Amino acid sequence: MNTRSTPLRVLSRSDLADVPISPGEVVRAVEDAYLAFAEGNSDNPRKLSVAHPDGWSVAYAMLGRDGRRRVVAMKTSYKFDPHHDRSTKRYYTTITLYDDATGLPIAMMDCARVGALRTPAVSALLVRETVRPGARSVLLIGTGTQGRNALPHLLAANPQLDRLMLYGTHPEGLEAVQRELLRHQPRAELEIVSDPRAAARDADVVLATAGPGTKVAVEADDLAPGAVAVLVGYGLAPSTLGRADRVIATNAEQMALTGTDMADADGRLRPVDAELPQILSRRATGRLSDDQRIFVYNSGLVLTDIAVAHALATLAIAEGRGTEVPLWD
Repeated sequence: MNTRSTPLRVLSRSDLADVPISPGEVVRAVEDAYLAFAEGNSDNPRKLSVAHPDGWSVAYAMLGRDGRRRVVAMKTSYKFDPHHDRSTKRYYTTITLYDDATGLPIAMMDCARVGALRTPAVSALLVRETVRPGARSVLLIGTGTQGRNALPHLLAANPQLDRLMLYGTHPEGLEAVQRELLRHQPRAELEIVSDPRAAARDADVVLATAGPGTKVAVEADDLAPGAVAVLVGYGLAPSTLGRADRVIATNAEQMALTGTDMADADGRLRPVDAELPQILSRRATGRLSDDQRIFVYNSGLVLTDIAVAHALATLAIAEGRGTEVPLWD
């Protein structure tokens, strides 16, 4: 086909901001992507990265092929942060989707909402596969983007969790977490806690989504027997990994690359016992006994970005959103 007659649909951040998609739909899309990967139907090569030698910037490129959806995509991200403060930080991330059945482009889109939805959906699946029978309570640490989306997705996959605790230091963040929770779960009750380490002792699930500036560091001794501690951002001390009875990751290789701040005093990182794709496909087991303390590391695979991006793009295009650009004219 002559590419000169093929426009590219560009979906901006505002085009995607209010595309209606439920947490349950996001969780199902992410799980489907993991299952296709576990079955060998998809490809997820190692990401490429370049960084300024003085730490001013870092950029990544991630290529993937979703065999079930027959979609090929490239995700890129670029962060410019020379002074490590919000006034100078710049962050851009995009994903471009191609239909591998027709050979046509689907869309180029901003990836902010994709990441905001994909990561909590992954955490929800990780908890579902590792939580002990009878678990009811969860402590969420952090009220940023990931914290605000965490509970609706967690409950979509784990509806039995009915004691919801939250620790945060920003009043507007606390309000935003509660607002987003009630939007999806109008009857849910949220308990604001002032001591996260004490709250962790009463939690079946500890979900750490705080930013790098947090002073919270829940220790292994703070975790109840049988608890699951999920690391998305910050909020857990290295002891929760080093002294865990079992370690689960979305991807062991990525954890080895990006989880170095969780290494022990000798610089060693505890090895992973099982990965999420293999657990979902029943080739591995998440939990072996009810009293195991399990450490879970959530790092993304581009295949999950592709799944969520494709779902959002399909909905947005059906509503006529975005701009068609004659890129190849």
